[in-house]
Amino acid sequence: MNAPDEIRLASLELQACVGVPNDERAKPQRLTVSLTMVPANNFSGMDDDVARTVDYAAVASAIRNLAAARPRRLIETLAEEIAQLVLERFACRHVALELRKYILPETEYVAVRLRRTKFPLPPRSP
Repeated sequence: MNAPDEIRLASLELQACVGVPNDERAKPQRLTVSLTMVPANNFSGMDDDVARTVDYAAVASAIRNLAAARPRRLIETLAEEIAQLVLERFACRHVALELRKYILPETEYVAVRLRRTKFPLPPRSP
């Protein structure tokens, strides 16, 4: 069996109030999220019909709105909320994401990664 088809969003820019100290949560800061989504339908069955795929522009907009909606202490919390949003609102059976925060001095970024599955994925071929 072949690996599942994927849709990727790379380095989507977000603005969110996130951080443990109150002063860090006081104003929005730049985060980026990269997502890999496995759509519910394989590409071969989409027949060039946008209704049969994942509207990645709508995914990006929904994630931006979610990130800006309220303050959070942990990027882990926001990552989990993003994964749940994608699986609940869009025709995806699996999502993997990396959420990056650019806060520590002398460090490019801090990141969390997660994978969540709504429907079982077929086994990968060797």
